[in-house]
Amino acid sequence: MNFPMPAAFKHGEAFQEHLYQPETRAGDVVFFSEATVHGALPWTAEHQRRIVLYRFAPATISYGRSYSPQWPQEMLQGLSLTQRAVLEPPYATRLDRPIVNLGSEEPVVNGRDAKKKEFDQEVFGTRYF
Repeated sequence: MNFPMPAAFKHGEAFQEHLYQPETRAGDVVFFSEATVHGALPWTAEHQRRIVLYRFAPATISYGRSYSPQWPQEMLQGLSLTQRAVLEPPYATRLDRPIVNLGSEEPVVNGRDAKKKEFDQEVFGTRYF
């Protein structure tokens, strides 16, 4: 069941005993399950805060290509193919996902066999079934 979150809780104005703000230093990492209710207090420092979001899931249950939001085109301009590959949303490698291999100049795509894609296109109306 999903219940709406009270606004006072969402904005940190109530139920302070249930909130935990970890104290971190530059370079520290915080891991948590995406099933954990999480957020951040408003950023008040003068310098920029940066985050990295990684999601791990077996390819058989990963998100599809319709993952949203997509990166704005202006943000991708000037990035190398490797940098763009790292920013790809999660989806199975069988859907022609570019993979970054250590020591390679550019990402590699190990997609499905062309015959399987042709079959899917003919039978299901899409190359990626």
